[in-house]
Amino acid sequence: MQHALAARADNSCELCSATVDLAAYEVGPDADGTPERAAWLCATCRAQIDGDADPTHWRCLASSMWSEHAPVQVLAWRMLDRLKDEGWARDLLDMLYLDEQTLAWAQAGAARETVVHRDANGAVLAQGDTVTLIKDLPVKGAGFTAKRGTAVRGISLVADNPGQIEGRVEGQRIVILTEFVKKR
Repeated sequence: MQHALAARADNSCELCSATVDLAAYEVGPDADGTPERAAWLCATCRAQIDGDADPTHWRCLASSMWSEHAPVQVLAWRMLDRLKDEGWARDLLDMLYLDEQTLAWAQAGAARETVVHRDANGAVLAQGDTVTLIKDLPVKGAGFTAKRGTAVRGISLVADNPGQIEGRVEGQRIVILTEFVKKR
């Protein structure tokens, strides 16, 4: 597979065109060890796909998203979708066309990515946890302030936003920013 991918990519990263530290990257789900389910990527792209993404690096997708190879298209769609808060990424995502099968593949892999909610100290929050407010928070539209030290039991995680949770304070269900809570 390595030789086939290197030849297909002309020995450069299929996403950013880098020419050093290249290796095969299997594109799941259902990766099968064939070039049809893999891309030839540099270490920077591999690391950022699996970890934190630097939006500036991914501007390279403006050209690589037009690749004729489905695994490259899938990775481009996933990264653009992940960076859609950036205006340029949202614009590129709007322009990108994938056939139904390739789009389903891209979405299936993106759905597997998990959003991790962390409190102000970096502790991972889970559905149903109890947290304590670390700051007085004025609650918009409810006419009260949630006081520092208030325990919020049985929190719910906001599925698409790692910076927000929901909980009940003074009988009201409110959205709370995770930066203002600590896990008990």
